[in-house]
Amino acid sequence: MKPGLSLRVSQHLALTPQLQQSIRLLQLSTLELSQEVEQMLDENPFLERNADEAPREEFGLEAADTPAQADDYGADDAMFSGAVSANSTSTESQNEAEIPGGGADEPDWSGDGTVEMAPNDAEWGGDAPARTRNDAEGDGADATELARSQESLTAFLHRQALSLRLSEVDTAALRFLIESLNDDGYLEEPLEELAISLAGPDDLEQIEELVHRFTVAQRLLQSLEPVGVGARNLAECLTLQLTALAADEDSDADPDTVRTALSICQQPLEMLARRDIRRLTLLCSEGGASGEERTRAAMALIARLEPRPGRRFADVERNIIIPDVIVRKAGRANGHSGQHNFIVQLNPDVMPRLRVHDIYAGALRGHKGGEGHQGMQQRLQEARWFIKNIQQRFDTILRVSRAIVERQKNFFTHGELAMRPLVLRDIADELGLHESTISRVTTAKYMATPIGTYELKYFFGSGLGTETGGNASSTAVRALIKQFVSAENPAKPLSDSQIAEMLKEQGIECARRTVAKYREALKIAPANLRKAL
Repeated sequence: MKPGLSLRVSQHLALTPQLQQSIRLLQLSTLELSQEVEQMLDENPFLERNADEAPREEFGLEAADTPAQADDYGADDAMFSGAVSANSTSTESQNEAEIPGGGADEPDWSGDGTVEMAPNDAEWGGDAPARTRNDAEGDGADATELARSQESLTAFLHRQALSLRLSEVDTAALRFLIESLNDDGYLEEPLEELAISLAGPDDLEQIEELVHRFTVAQRLLQSLEPVGVGARNLAECLTLQLTALAADEDSDADPDTVRTALSICQQPLEMLARRDIRRLTLLCSEGGASGEERTRAAMALIARLEPRPGRRFADVERNIIIPDVIVRKAGRANGHSGQHNFIVQLNPDVMPRLRVHDIYAGALRGHKGGEGHQGMQQRLQEARWFIKNIQQRFDTILRVSRAIVERQKNFFTHGELAMRPLVLRDIADELGLHESTISRVTTAKYMATPIGTYELKYFFGSGLGTETGGNASSTAVRALIKQFVSAENPAKPLSDSQIAEMLKEQGIECARRTVAKYREALKIAPANLRKAL
């Protein structure tokens, strides 16, 4: 081959450590951000919490903490758009990204061009708020109160067990079964398997003894509150509740109906789920019109029982949602529309208050050129960029939230039926950001409003065509379906086709299959299962 020279033009994306961190912080939930902050506080000696509530000072590092201009967002978003498929923390090779320094060793945090330390690094402190605040109204809104911690199912059962006069061995067996319950209050594992897990598979005599102890303990467990706890399956759970109902002298339940219900629970539960009244009547009642009527009454009684005894003891702490944004009313926009204005602000409780450690930064400033100086200077710069990226994260969340509230004012005033169609591109175009950025911002971020707390993604939905040529939000259509079903005649529930026709009368073109999809998403049973007994 003959050697030669050639020119080739290509484009590639270089994601600096700062930009990678910014993308990663943007997509974290509140809990994940809190964990990230704790980890950074442990790893970086230049970063510390700022407990002071003093107002922020003017920063010396203007490039790192001045309000972002439109050009800045455009430049950042050009990089975001190249990483549109980078939905995880790391950047995949498909973006042809090049990480300075190879990304394998210590990242280069000198991206802002600052070589010298700031005159006073403590000024990186303050409460790290987003740069755009809504202070026009003066008063700050209180965050939604967290749910109070409540007693768990196991703690409730252990407390009841203390009142039983049992031997030491039976007490231990009962405690073991209580600890073996699932969250719904069921004892899923067979007693033999529980015994083998303690004694081992070879000690048959010990296994037999443990099974005997567990059998006694299970009867004791099933005598505790809530009724039905310790059952091995749904049929046994319902049977325990019906048995307790029959033994309750103060109960107003008809004894014959309770007996029929007990008999129904001995049959395959598939027949009960299918509401096979005729077959259940033949198996459980005397037959005839009165027998079928009694079967219906028994099935209605079973429907009122609790299939999950541990439901009310569910660990609510695991489901607590701490809103990132708080929305509150601020008076009427005008008297004709009756529409309110809304104030949108960040929840101060989720904003970490961080600053650069003044003493450590001052010590580093006084020992230039010493051993390890360059490495420590990078850690200082890393702390600065971490604070900046957190500020930018909250700034972006606030901008997106305000745009959403402005687009969905009718929802906040009139409810779900007034939701407008909205897609990520609408907000992205309005703010000059990329759709991937909006997707990251709206994932696992929540907004507390006067009518409830919602994930930011909730406000986005596709549109369905209307007779007038406009669009109706899929969220509004689902709310309309829910309204139709709640107002239907229980004896003649609406079919999916009928609901589709009713939507058409409202001017909304919605196929039967689409109605079925929305109904299933709302967890509404089909017409044949909604029919009243």
